[in-house]
Amino acid sequence: MRNDPWLTPEQQTTWRTFLMMSSALNARIERDLQRVAGMPHAYYLILAMLSEAPGRSMRMHQLAEIVQASQSRLSHAVARLEDYGWVRREQAPGDKRGQLAILTEAGHDRLVEVAPSHAETVRSTMFDPLSDSQLVEFHDICATVLAQMTDD
Repeated sequence: MRNDPWLTPEQQTTWRTFLMMSSALNARIERDLQRVAGMPHAYYLILAMLSEAPGRSMRMHQLAEIVQASQSRLSHAVARLEDYGWVRREQAPGDKRGQLAILTEAGHDRLVEVAPSHAETVRSTMFDPLSDSQLVEFHDICATVLAQMTDD
């Protein structure tokens, strides 16, 4: 561990490259989802997380945590998804204040329609340029950094 608070030149270059890559990847995913599906990535992520949940439903506060959104941002997004008929909200059983977000059949159908294009964007942009060994290394790096952050 260094006492110097500054990043080394190699760290600075890596940090900036990571920021540019992350920003460009997010922009490409956002642009492609808007073009193909007419929805922002945040809406797709909500639909995808609900599709993987038991009963295709989840408490709103849990969903907000998973998609890394504030309660109010998630509530606004779910309201829009309700307008499309893709999600509905119900009172959580035994909890007067809690709400469930539930993926509707129409929402599941829309997700199934859009998912192949999203997967293609992610695969072609993020994974196709990597060799098999780079993919393993990249996963290990991401898992190591993530584990260190969740230990806090």
